[in-house]
Amino acid sequence: MNSYPVELLVQLAPVMFIAGLDPAVLPTSTSNTPQSPGQSQSQSPPPTPTKHDPFQSLIARLRDVLQSQRKAAIWAPERTRSFQMILVDRNVRFPPRKLVSPEDPAYSTAHSPLSPLTPSSPLYPDGLIAPIWIRKHTALLPSVFVLFLRLFEPPPVHTRSPLDTPDPDYEREKAEEERRRDAELSAEVAARKKTTNERGIKLTVVLLASRRMLDDPSLDSRLTFIRRQSGLDSRAALFVLSPVSTSELHDFARSLQDALYEPAVEYYTLHSKRVRRKRNRHSQAVSSYNSPLAPVGAASARPLRPEGWTVRYEYKMACFAEFRGEDEVALKHYQDAYTKLMIMFGSTAILPPRTKRWAEAKVLADAINVKISKLYLYNREHSLALSHHNSHMRRFADFSRGWGIGEETFEYWSWMARQHRVLAELLEQGSQSSLTLPTNTPPSRSMSPAGTPVELDTVRAPGLNPSHALQHPGHYYYMAARCTEFRRERFLASEVCSDIFGTSQGASAAPGYANEKKVDHLSLILELYTKSYEVFKKYNSTTSQGRLTLWIAYRIAHTYYESEKFDVAIRFFERIAKTYRKEKWNDMLRPLLSTWYSCAQKLGDVELMVTLLVEMIGRAQDHDESKSLQDDLLAVLNSSVPSSAGEPLVVDLKESEPLLDTILVFWTPEVRVGEEAAFQLSLAAPTNIDLSALPVASVTITFSNGYYPVVLRHSPSTDNQAADQNVRLVKIGKVMPEDEDEEPEEIAADLRWRPGERLVVSGSISSAAPGPLTVVSISVILAQSDWVIEMPHEPGVSHGISTLVPRWLTSIHPIRFLQLGRNDCSSVVVRHHPHELAVSFSHQAPALLDEEYPIIIDVTNVDERHLDIAVDVLLQPTEVDEASQYIIFDDQRSSGLIKGIRFDIIAPGVSATKTLYLVGSGAPGDRMIDVSIQSTSVQAATKDDDNAECPRSSTSSAHAAVDTCEKLQTIVIPMSRALSVTYNVAYKRSKNAMPPLADLSTVEDDVWDDSYGGVAIVAARIECSAPCALLIESLKLRRQDNSLAKVLDSSSDEGSDDIFLDEYLPGDEFCDVSRISLSPQEEQVLAEEKIPGPGDYEVVWRRVLPGGDRGRQSTTRFALPTLMLPRDGLIALLDVPSTAKLHVPTPVQLTVRNRHPFRSANVTITLDLDPSDAFIVAGLRNGRLPILLPGSEERLSWNLIPVECGHVKVPRIKVMDVRHATPLSQGAGVPSTEVDVEGEVINVVDVRADWRTASAHNAGENSVAITQQDGVSTILVLP
Repeated sequence: MNSYPVELLVQLAPVMFIAGLDPAVLPTSTSNTPQSPGQSQSQSPPPTPTKHDPFQSLIARLRDVLQSQRKAAIWAPERTRSFQMILVDRNVRFPPRKLVSPEDPAYSTAHSPLSPLTPSSPLYPDGLIAPIWIRKHTALLPSVFVLFLRLFEPPPVHTRSPLDTPDPDYEREKAEEERRRDAELSAEVAARKKTTNERGIKLTVVLLASRRMLDDPSLDSRLTFIRRQSGLDSRAALFVLSPVSTSELHDFARSLQDALYEPAVEYYTLHSKRVRRKRNRHSQAVSSYNSPLAPVGAASARPLRPEGWTVRYEYKMACFAEFRGEDEVALKHYQDAYTKLMIMFGSTAILPPRTKRWAEAKVLADAINVKISKLYLYNREHSLALSHHNSHMRRFADFSRGWGIGEETFEYWSWMARQHRVLAELLEQGSQSSLTLPTNTPPSRSMSPAGTPVELDTVRAPGLNPSHALQHPGHYYYMAARCTEFRRERFLASEVCSDIFGTSQGASAAPGYANEKKVDHLSLILELYTKSYEVFKKYNSTTSQGRLTLWIAYRIAHTYYESEKFDVAIRFFERIAKTYRKEKWNDMLRPLLSTWYSCAQKLGDVELMVTLLVEMIGRAQDHDESKSLQDDLLAVLNSSVPSSAGEPLVVDLKESEPLLDTILVFWTPEVRVGEEAAFQLSLAAPTNIDLSALPVASVTITFSNGYYPVVLRHSPSTDNQAADQNVRLVKIGKVMPEDEDEEPEEIAADLRWRPGERLVVSGSISSAAPGPLTVVSISVILAQSDWVIEMPHEPGVSHGISTLVPRWLTSIHPIRFLQLGRNDCSSVVVRHHPHELAVSFSHQAPALLDEEYPIIIDVTNVDERHLDIAVDVLLQPTEVDEASQYIIFDDQRSSGLIKGIRFDIIAPGVSATKTLYLVGSGAPGDRMIDVSIQSTSVQAATKDDDNAECPRSSTSSAHAAVDTCEKLQTIVIPMSRALSVTYNVAYKRSKNAMPPLADLSTVEDDVWDDSYGGVAIVAARIECSAPCALLIESLKLRRQDNSLAKVLDSSSDEGSDDIFLDEYLPGDEFCDVSRISLSPQEEQVLAEEKIPGPGDYEVVWRRVLPGGDRGRQSTTRFALPTLMLPRDGLIALLDVPSTAKLHVPTPVQLTVRNRHPFRSANVTITLDLDPSDAFIVAGLRNGRLPILLPGSEERLSWNLIPVECGHVKVPRIKVMDVRHATPLSQGAGVPSTEVDVEGEVINVVDVRADWRTASAHNAGENSVAITQQDGVSTILVLP
């Protein structure tokens, strides 16, 4: 941006003058009369400051604080209430408004010294805007004037005693002195006030006083007097400051700016209004003005046209809006000024080309373009900023062609480079502050919400046009450098033209030609490229950006080459070529190599020249280019000697294009140890390169370690027919290992290749050790004069135009190839002979649940070698629900994988056996086992250890070096149940009395109360489900009592342990009965919660094998069924003895229980005694029980005297709940008083027949018993 006046580019801010802060002395009012603004400061010498004057320190800190508030900058987007503060002398004068004084009669018609209407103005008569006008408003005219003055303070009087009264004379003299000093200060302020009022500038006075003065009661009256006498405004015009800390001074500076910002805005607003009025007048005026001060007889100069006045006034209003911080208004005025300026440039009559005003207007247009682009960037409107900048460049490019300054001139490219650089510097300054550059990521279809249609334009053009996307500054620095290169080319062309036709012809006669000769173009290009390179490295976030960075580095290197700094250029070329070679950027690498070779020629580096020529031959595009490069290479070799005699010059072509296309083909992918593997190595020249002139002396083919290299020595072909063939065959026989005593001889071959010719090397190779075999290197050696150049090639490399297809040469007359159908033909794998093993698995299917099922693994060595056997077993996860499983092998147990079970070393013809056990439980189903049998030849390992000289590839893996084999087998084993169980459950109500409702013992944890739950009788029927016979050794009920249930007894407890010992065939059954006491809570019964079984049955059994043998002991457990107690409401329990004696009283009890959760019961009992009944009853015949609350019971007793023998029925007892009784009859409107005693009949249950049954199968299914009720009440009467 140094090409333009800084006044036209800087960000404008309100200007504040700070006066009275001289670093040496402080302005005070010491004389009797105030000084005028024009008087020198030396006329009134101030008092000498004391050594430790606090005000001098305050002034120094104030200067630092105020000068650090805001710095003038081009990029300043912050819109805060800040000023550009300028320290001035307190007697500073403002520039005059007009050339004549206000008292002159011609004052009203006079103009500003900078007006185009003033003959002495630099803009007279048709100038637009001069940078001095901006400088006037930024350095000579403030919007606010702040004057610092010292408030007079009389010296303090030290009294001898606090009780002393003040001296009246001293106080009077003190007051008079203060009034005199305040009057002098007011006069000085009034003089400054007069000058600021003339320009509409706000004046603010800051009085410096000590802290003691702030507490003086007379301070307010003195300040009022000073304000009135000096004519200061009542708002933000007078401040008092005492010596404070630096942080408080910063707060003071901020508050001062906040208080004076509005007056500053008003100042610039008044200027804008004044300019707008002038614009409106000039927009309708005719530009026919003759200067009245023009000399008589002088030619009348052409005045400024109305378009020029519009540009002038719009630019001024834009600047004043920028002073006010109104960016939108400033942008609008700048755009209007720019539009009018473009109209002026469109007419050569208004702005003739190559004139002073034309040049000034171009500078103004460029500056306005920068202002507009900057304001767009402030608002983050990146596309608008770039669009306007591009439009500005296009317009002036069109104008330049019309002015005769087109693309063929250096002036055109100089201006284009300047525009790109200005934009780059603007973006760079913005990015260092608050500007965030766009990412320019194209929209992605995957980011659109589901169901949202994608526009057709988005699908067709998913990318962005780079010219429409704002990029980082490095891009524009690069464009500026490219334009500068074009500028240099045009300048050099003009110099050639001037040398041929003379200085008066062509572009050398251009006005800027003399200045252009002074420009160091190459230094300028290097500067721009270097800046672009640094910025690109900063934003180097993607691979493409990194490649562009390398391209810029190449341009830097090329510029160094043009500057004849060849050593620096070579360092750049070395770094760039590494990446270009790696990423195969051949089109960019070829010109780089050419320039690099020229640098090496200039420096006389012969070895570098040879290296580059070899690489350039491999990258040649046609026959002529390859021959030319070979001629250059031969010329260099014949005219020079290597720096290190006797040592070959190695040219590494690993990442470059090879000289020859190489492809290695093995006939088979793998062979056994000792077998020969046939191979063919093809060396071919590309179809576009002629290598017949290249002095190839030999080709060395290096195989894997342990073999002699094969050397092909050049021998011209004597047979013309063979020499003319495109395919030549060379047979080398078997490749010899290094342990052979005699080294192989060199093989003669024609090592000259014309375009497309191919040399096929055919042979075979074998190995006594396993591992891969391949060709590791192919070295092409050139020999000429004293030079020996070695060029290593890798097998399987080719040029970009060649296609490598694995083919086998089957016939040379005629030439026939057989294409191989393998992907990788460049190596062969040598493997050991497979091991011969016989593996068998023996087991008795199916397996049974809970059984350790044996699987016998038999391994027989039918090979001739001793084999070390190891077995891995993997139990596959089962898909059966609720199934679990594991395996046992030797002493290891796992639910998944068991590795490395050794069978030890098995000699030939010997077998080894191990047993694998499978254990499954839960649910039946198939189980799958994968078995891996791994064998290692002990003799092979020993031989390898003893014979260390056996040829073996260094790249062989560990498993290939050892003679190992692996055999995989899968076993699927069905698994079924050994035993199944069926439970029959019956529930009996308890005859125990229910505890009273208020009994606190029921809430204790250790109290067992089965009056609510009763007893559950569980009958377990166990059946043999296995397909084979089972030996049952024992059945045991394992008690696991809980808080809700406990086992009382079991039938298996009464017998011995071998009561169930016997063999059971499929379908045989045995059973056991147990009684379980239940003690649930009432809320658990109401919620129908399940009660877990308090134990399980443990059955110990063995499988009976077909030969009568017994298998391993197995244990199966069946959990007791889950119990669910039936719900009762209101129930009556009848307790009747089973037998009675004739004519002997027999007691009978009836218990009525209310199990309802919340309802009481009104129970009536009726004993129906029929004459046919065989009993005489003593007891209640008909009655009502007390109200039964929920959870309570009542007992009744009768004595029955039998009068007949045999099974006789108990008299019928009727129990009813009459809680919902209804009237017997209801007549028409007549209420009835009789109540029907018929209500809800309550079941009367004989406790002897209280047997509610349920069934549950398979103990693991948590079946719930469903109750059933049946039975009669009879008594057996005995005589």
